[in-house]
Amino acid sequence: MEISEKLLCLFSADVREEDGEYVVKVPRREVETGSVEPGETYRVALIERGGTEGGVADRDDAAASTGDGPQPPVEPGEMRYVEIEDLGKQGDGIARVERGYVIIVPDTEVGERVKIEVTEVKSNFAVGEVIDEDV
Repeated sequence: MEISEKLLCLFSADVREEDGEYVVKVPRREVETGSVEPGETYRVALIERGGTEGGVADRDDAAASTGDGPQPPVEPGEMRYVEIEDLGKQGDGIARVERGYVIIVPDTEVGERVKIEVTEVKSNFAVGEVIDEDV
């Protein structure tokens, strides 16, 4: 299965019926890290949990085989060229790389292209420090 680089987050959730509507609850961490914003509209893709038809593995099975699920696409100390796409709630620049993975870059503005060094890596976001501006 091909996954778009525009993917903002990936999680498992149950579809529940509440007050005559069907609801998929977004984990709090996705909102807290800035992957999604309350009140915004997003495209949602649902992948059947049932097996590997068409080469798609059940996400829980994939996570069990690696121990931690999908790994971040960056490592501490890695140098990257990124473009700042958004500003976070605290005013830090936000860049997105493979699979929509977020890198927070303090002291940057939307539209800037900068060379960064990744200083901290978490499962759903990283922090980078500007090494060279206007690249």
